[in-house]
Amino acid sequence: MKNRLRVLRAEREWSQAELASRLQVSRQTVNAIETGKYDPSLPLAFRIAKLFDAPIESIFELDSERQSPQKSDER
Repeated sequence: MKNRLRVLRAEREWSQAELASRLQVSRQTVNAIETGKYDPSLPLAFRIAKLFDAPIESIFELDSERQSPQKSDER
């Protein structure tokens, strides 16, 4: 899953450790999310969205190869 977490964190000049503390997770979890090695749980994604006062969809985006293909008859 692609995400804008690193950008949002940098805009606020927060370290990974500071963001982790605000989210009540480990710094390693923040790093893993930022690098795409870990997709956050839905409750964690909601906490992230609330912290940055942004919709989840503006922070997280599915990778194109992981999205399910649409049926050709769907409109």
